[in-house]
Amino acid sequence: MLTQILLEDLENTLDVVNQNVEEETRVVKEIIKNIRLNGDLALKAYTKKFDQVSIQEFRVSQDTIDAAYQRCSDDLIEDLKTAYQNITLFHKAQLSDGYQMSVDETSYVGQKVVPIEQVGLYVPGGTAAYPSTVLMNAAPAKIAGVKRIVMITPPDENGNIKDIILAAAKVAGIDEVYRCGGAQGIAALAYGTESIQPVNKIVGPGNIYVALAKKEVFGKVGIDMIAGPSEILVYADETSNPEYVAADLLSQAEHDVRARSILVTTSQKLIDDVNQVLRKQTDQLERKSFIEKALKTGGMAILVDDDEEGLEVMNLIAPEHLELLTNNAEELVDNIVNAGAIFIGPYSPEPLGDYIAGPNHTLPTSGTATFSQALGVDDFVKKISLIKYSKTALKEYKDRIMRLAEVEGLTAHKNAIKVRYDED
Repeated sequence: MLTQILLEDLENTLDVVNQNVEEETRVVKEIIKNIRLNGDLALKAYTKKFDQVSIQEFRVSQDTIDAAYQRCSDDLIEDLKTAYQNITLFHKAQLSDGYQMSVDETSYVGQKVVPIEQVGLYVPGGTAAYPSTVLMNAAPAKIAGVKRIVMITPPDENGNIKDIILAAAKVAGIDEVYRCGGAQGIAALAYGTESIQPVNKIVGPGNIYVALAKKEVFGKVGIDMIAGPSEILVYADETSNPEYVAADLLSQAEHDVRARSILVTTSQKLIDDVNQVLRKQTDQLERKSFIEKALKTGGMAILVDDDEEGLEVMNLIAPEHLELLTNNAEELVDNIVNAGAIFIGPYSPEPLGDYIAGPNHTLPTSGTATFSQALGVDDFVKKISLIKYSKTALKEYKDRIMRLAEVEGLTAHKNAIKVRYDED
């Protein structure tokens, strides 16, 4: 079920970033333009077209949120609370208070950290419900001190939001929730409609239309990242349990037909064993049709000679989720520089990170881990530089500043320094 890829063909196989999305981009641009011009009228039309439901009131009332919370079992509510507690604890360590550096007795430079005022959280709907995404997006925003946190998510065929999603919103302290999604929801968050006031930044994963919409509105608002399909790379050897390897590969394949599940190993026997187990496990899973399509297009196995070659492949692929199931997993970590998250050892499977461990599960995909990182508190704050110099402190540098300004041909810059000392 995994297609075995030769190392020399790897880069061409992984070249999904440059996929042709011209038609999807055209559709997204038209949707954004229509939302900007027609607001709620367009939002209702797109919700009817894409979600097959007529929505009159986009905002979900607090009574509806409370009722959904009450309908969830006590055990499930405790699961959400435990997960949120762990996520909060992890992200609190990321909070920075800024700093100041003294120049002289009355002069300093520094940095002020302030929360972004208004943030929109996108929570995917469609084929599955993701309460974990609610918690992962909300916790760092709350810790950062964001004043207004807005959540949007697509409605079901009856115009409702799943109880578990609303319960997660209540656990996370989000009370402004709207039933809309897709590119139209992103446009509404960026530009506003009669029902939804615009925000300053949009975070959260979604399908190709959501990703392209975030790309289009960037500049009007900030975004966290442009996320692609989910992916996992499992690095294993002859000591690894093929049942574990297969199960972990399938945990991502069930997300999306475009998901990627990659096995990198020093053992040909493991590849053969895993392929046998994959067939058996897939037959027992509810989302079998998704999985089979995903494995057909994105399931691959790569045989390497040793750990050195394995590390080279891992860093080249820069996977969203990287599992190390070899007997020397801990020793490999220092040499991995490109990954969204690293799961170390046989009892640290990827779902642990998805739900309850604490680190954020909104991670860079499609090789973007070479330059980006997991969602965190820093995504919800702005860092403002502070500069305060006395006349004496500035005088020490005035000649250097004026010379540099003159070299750059910026005589007004030079003059702004000069006028302060003309009377001396």
